[in-house]
Amino acid sequence: MDSHKHSTEVERLEIIETGRRRRWSDDEKLRIVMESLQTPRAISSTARRHGISRSLLVTWRRSFRPEPTGPEAQQAGFVPVMVVAAAETAPTDEQVAPSHAAGDKLFVDFAGDGVPVVIDRLTGERRTAQIFVAVLGASSFTYAQATWTQGLSGWAPDW
Repeated sequence: MDSHKHSTEVERLEIIETGRRRRWSDDEKLRIVMESLQTPRAISSTARRHGISRSLLVTWRRSFRPEPTGPEAQQAGFVPVMVVAAAETAPTDEQVAPSHAAGDKLFVDFAGDGVPVVIDRLTGERRTAQIFVAVLGASSFTYAQATWTQGLSGWAPDW
């Protein structure tokens, strides 16, 4: 009647792999990468077939990509640009990227003609808000605040 009897006797002991990381040799990685490059959009199916994640396969593909040489080896990036009329002379380095000492300058201005703000959504009443912007010269740290007027009391009420 009692089917759950506790016994001190062990009939079978099974050890289950707990999923440790597999170590892939460079040759195996290269073979899997080459397989994924055979057909377009084969990353997911190739990764599934070998039991790895898509992101790992993409990482392997990047690591086996040949290093560019020549002009294409240059890194892409941003550079300061100044648009000048054709008749003007080229700008000096100081004009392109002026340098400012920390805390030396604070640039303030109002941005554009203002932003329409809905005061009451039931009546549709709108009012134009002015956007005050201040930028520190050395760090380009920016502060912006919406005010109703462009007067000093709008953005510095305690002055």
